[in-house]
Parts: sequence; C-alpha cells; structure tokens
Amino acid sequence: MEGLRKGSELELLVDKLVFGGRALSRLDGFVVLMDRALPGQKVHVRIVKKKANYAEAQVIRVLEPSPHQIQPACSHFGVCGGCLWQDLDYAEQLLWKHRHVTECLGGVPVELRSPIEDVTPSPVLYEYRNKMEFTFSAHRWLSADEVACTETAYDRSFALGLHVRGRFDRVFDVHDCRLESAEAMAVVDLVRRGARESGLSPYHIRTHQGVWRFVVVREAKKTGQRLVHLITAEGPGTERAVERIGRLLESHGPPVTTFVHSINRTRAHVAQGEDARVLWGAGAIEEHVGTLRFRISAQSFFQTNTLGAERLYEAVRESAGLTGTETVWDLYCGTGSIALSLASQARKVTGFELIEDAVADAYRNAALNDVENCRFFGGDLKDVLRHTPREVLGSAPDVIITDPPRSGMHPKVVKALLELAPRRIVAVSCNPSTLARDLTALAQAYTVHSVRPFDLFPHTPHIECVVRLDRK
Repeated sequence: MEGLRKGSELELLVDKLVFGGRALSRLDGFVVLMDRALPGQKVHVRIVKKKANYAEAQVIRVLEPSPHQIQPACSHFGVCGGCLWQDLDYAEQLLWKHRHVTECLGGVPVELRSPIEDVTPSPVLYEYRNKMEFTFSAHRWLSADEVACTETAYDRSFALGLHVRGRFDRVFDVHDCRLESAEAMAVVDLVRRGARESGLSPYHIRTHQGVWRFVVVREAKKTGQRLVHLITAEGPGTERAVERIGRLLESHGPPVTTFVHSINRTRAHVAQGEDARVLWGAGAIEEHVGTLRFRISAQSFFQTNTLGAERLYEAVRESAGLTGTETVWDLYCGTGSIALSLASQARKVTGFELIEDAVADAYRNAALNDVENCRFFGGDLKDVLRHTPREVLGSAPDVIITDPPRSGMHPKVVKALLELAPRRIVAVSCNPSTLARDLTALAQAYTVHSVRPFDLFPHTPHIECVVRLDRK
C-alpha cells in the first residue's frame, strides 16, 4: 500500500482474530496484523514492519474498547507471552477458536458427514495448569513502574519467571500467574530466593556461563501432590546450592511431595535435563483421571489441563466406538493415558512413544491400574512402524489413535496409516493447521465422521480437536 511505511501512525478498527491469536485490520483492503488487540476495538497503532502484502503494527493505545472486552485477572497481563486473550470474554474466546478450526479445515478435500461441533469449554478457567516451566535469566525485564522508581535499586541481572512476549532474551519475575495455583507461585518465590542467596548466577543464553536454568512445577489437581524439578548447568557448588533450596522448600514452603534435580549440558534452551537425582520423595506424583491413576515423573508428558483431559478422553472413547473385540494402536501415547482409558473396551492396546522414560511410566501406569492388555514400544514412530517385524507388533489394528505434537504427523507415519488401513482413525490434535494437512493426506481413503473441538487452554489461542475418520 502506497504511503504506508515503517513508523507510520494511524487509527484502525480491528476486524478479527486470526489463527495464532493476532488481531487483523484492513486499511483499504490492505492487511495489518497486531498483537494485544480485540475485534471491535478502535486502536492507534504504529507500523513496525511493512511487506508487499501486509504490515505489522504495534498498538500504542486503545481509543474505543471492544464490546466483548473484560478486565484481565492477572497483574502481568500485557507483558507475559502466555494469556493473549485474558481480556476477552470467555464465550467470545470459544467462538473465535471454533472459527479458527473451521477456517483451517475448510480447505481439506474430505467428506465431512456432520458440521464441526461447538467447542467444549474447559471445566475451570484459572489455575487449570498442572505443569508450568519457569526460566532463570541474567536479563531481568523491569516494568515501567520499576524503571521509574528512584527509591529502589532493582537488580537486572537475576530473574526467575516467564518470557516477555516476543523477547527470547528477557524474563520478568512472575509472582501472580493465574494459570497456576497460589501454592505453585509460593514455590517459585522460594526457589528464586534460594537461588539468589546461593551467589551462583543464572545461565546466560549468549555466553553460556552460569548455573541456574529452569524450574518446573507439576501439581496433581486431584491428589494435591506436587513435584519440583530444578534444572541447572554444571558448576562448582551447584549440588550444595540445590540441596539448600531443597531444604528451604521442605521447611518453609507449601507441601512439596518430591524434589528432583537434573543437569542440562546443552546450549538448547529447553527445560529438560539428564542425570536426574531425586533429593527426596518418590521422584514422581500420582494423578487421577476418571477412574484411572497415573504416575507422572519429572520429564514425562501428561495433558496439562487435568479436568479438561477427562472430557477429551471421554470423546476419544466415544469416537473409537469399541466393542471389546478390537486391536487398538495408540500412536504418540506418552505415559499411556489414552491407551489405558481404552483398555477396558478393547481386546488389546499397543502404544508407541519416542521418549523412553514415558514408555517406562506407561508400563508403571498399566501396573498401577491392574491393566494387563496394554503394551508399549519405544522409539521414533516413523522407524518403529516401518522396521519392526509384524510378528513383533502383533495383529494389524482395527482402530488407531493418533495424538502427535504440534508439528503433526511425519509423512512416513501418514503413509504407514494408509498401508495399515484400520477401519477407523481417531485423530487428536493440538494444532488445527497441521491437522488439516494430515487429514488432506488421509482423504484418499477416509471420510471425516465428526470434528469435536475442546478448549484445554483458556485465555490462549490454542485449541484441541478430536476427529473421527472412517475408512471409505
């Protein structure tokens, strides 16, 4: 658009929310994308990037509110990169999530036998997360109030919290995350205090010096058990400092069931470690989903919204339509939650999972629930399906469940599904975009019977779907 350039300021009316959570306006048909805006708002913006087909803008101020705008509950809203939609009425959040699923799947060349269902809401809107990762940083971000304060010298060289939106290198001290419980926040405060008092520095993502990297808090919403996983680099005095933090949690904090320490020796900025040592407790917590019990260790996968997961798994069971005679394969099975929820309705269930620790947890969970008709294979799914002898895998599946990561299924896995030709596939997806790609690949052999969206992440743009596919 001529006349529009970086630095230009203008007023816009926000039209919609696009997939991923950003807001969209049109200026004489030209698309302008922005963060932190809601449909119906009139906003004053500054152009920060201009491309041939669109521009990106920063909202300077809201001139007129949206009719669906509400007061956000969290004091960190506007800084944190998490709850983009906390200022949007929840019913309106669900409508936009449904629209995004519809838009993503609209171009899929498959026969859809029924309309996409309404989004099933989360049973709780706050404190729903059973796991959160917090990052240590040598670059603490200060709020405008802190920068303006002349009475206190704020330390910019130490932070434990969450990333500022759009800044991988800036972390703010979080004290009030509404997605976690108050007890979890108290744990984070104590770990921050213990790490500061140690005299050891946070890990620096550019120089790769320093010790403190991440802390992960996992909570079992049904049993009340709590696991703290502290991840560090290696360095002199690290183990003693970690042990002091453990004693601090034992003596002053809210109940912590188990405390685990592991070491991340890589430069990858991920909250995972090796050589895990359990300082006290069992090294895992127990959670209940429906009638099942699950052992969750420090680094195993488990659905983040426990109460929402119960509704999701019930939909998977309904979509699978089992009679007790079927062989079921559960791809990307994690710690076995879906596999075990189907076991009582199937002849046998086989789970496949990349992470070996999760496979071990799946077997423990099967034993914990006295389930004897489940078994699990570890390894990269595309290789396991292609190279494991059929006599080892057993009889061909009647029903396959897939629950891949956000990137969706590898093309070789999709090819394997088409070759296996189960009579039914139940696709669980946390990304409608990659779901659409996978459904397109399966369209040659399957029709879509139903699409059921589930909101497991209120106040964010994320949406889960359970899709039933029947062989033509």
